[in-house]
Amino acid sequence: MIEKQQAIEGNERAVLVGLIHKEQSEAQVQEYLDELAFLADTAGAEAVKRFTQKLPHPDRATFVGKGKLEEIRQFVASRDISLVIFDDELSGSQISNIQKELKVKVIDRSDLILDIFARRARTAQAKVQVELAQYQYILPRLRGMWTHLERQKGGIGMRGPGETEIETDRRIVKDKISLLRKRLAEIDKQALTQRKDRGEYIRVALVGYTNVGKSTLMNLISKSEVFAENKLFATLDTTTRKVVFEQTPFLLSDTVGFIRKLPHHLVESFKSTLDEVRESDILMHVVDISHPKYEDQIEVVNRTLAELKALDKPTILIFNKMDLYEKLTFDEWLTEDVKKDILQQLKESWQHRTHGNCVFVSATERRNIDELRKTILDKVVELYRVRYPYKSEFFF
Repeated sequence: MIEKQQAIEGNERAVLVGLIHKEQSEAQVQEYLDELAFLADTAGAEAVKRFTQKLPHPDRATFVGKGKLEEIRQFVASRDISLVIFDDELSGSQISNIQKELKVKVIDRSDLILDIFARRARTAQAKVQVELAQYQYILPRLRGMWTHLERQKGGIGMRGPGETEIETDRRIVKDKISLLRKRLAEIDKQALTQRKDRGEYIRVALVGYTNVGKSTLMNLISKSEVFAENKLFATLDTTTRKVVFEQTPFLLSDTVGFIRKLPHHLVESFKSTLDEVRESDILMHVVDISHPKYEDQIEVVNRTLAELKALDKPTILIFNKMDLYEKLTFDEWLTEDVKKDILQQLKESWQHRTHGNCVFVSATERRNIDELRKTILDKVVELYRVRYPYKSEFFF
């Protein structure tokens, strides 16, 4: 992985900065900052305070106005703050200007997500994908983010006639991007061969917003141990398991979670990992129904699936964390009958919207898992009969 000044160290105290403008309301900005605080926590930093400002558009030099920047500077200087995180992408010059004023590390949302991905990458493929995304991110920001690059080829003969140090650094980064793309292409070729060797099985892929419980459901359905925790992007590498329901086998894959404002370079770099989604036969779209903006998260995932040209696949919408939803929704004074009516109306509404392709579960309490298994099995059997009719007699 690359070394850069903005790398986050554990237990850092941070402040968050968001901008309210014509495309983002105050309520939206607060929601984005909630998510940014969770991202900071995942990276090991503690979000101490939030700053917001209403501006028609970001300031070209410092993103926020001079008065707001001075307010942030005073707070940072008096409270032992070592990190300032902006919710929107910053240019190299903005990073440089803000750091000169604040005298602390400055990163944006994209850089924070890349930092988390760098920590979570385990396989060779994930490490190369993340490193490629990091280099693509920093290339246009070299002047603001870097003091120098390590000269891997040595100093003598490295620099061309009249070439400045920043130009040399830029050339090194471009060469590294080219090298990483070639390496990723080789790994992708191997992954494609592995996928082809899986035979004529129906493929099911778990998709959804980050931290909705995909890996926990994967463990329940496949009875295998897949890493799961209450952090964003706990899963980076696609995990595939063979599952058998009532003598009917299929392949189940867990994939990386989606999120708002996911850096474009990261989506590009992880296209090969997301091939698992594109090549799947059935999608299991997992939703955290306890989240106050779960419908917005569904929309974010659907937009990403549309980018991957996978939105038209047969999909089961799985509303997870029903136990948390009930705790947050129901007051103590509500009778059991009223609670049942509220749940019934919710289920009927989504059954109508999804044409019956939805299930309400709680993975942690193992609630309604049998219904989920039956729903998956019905979809898998239906597809086998269409796609591989000669296997039907053997399986069913």
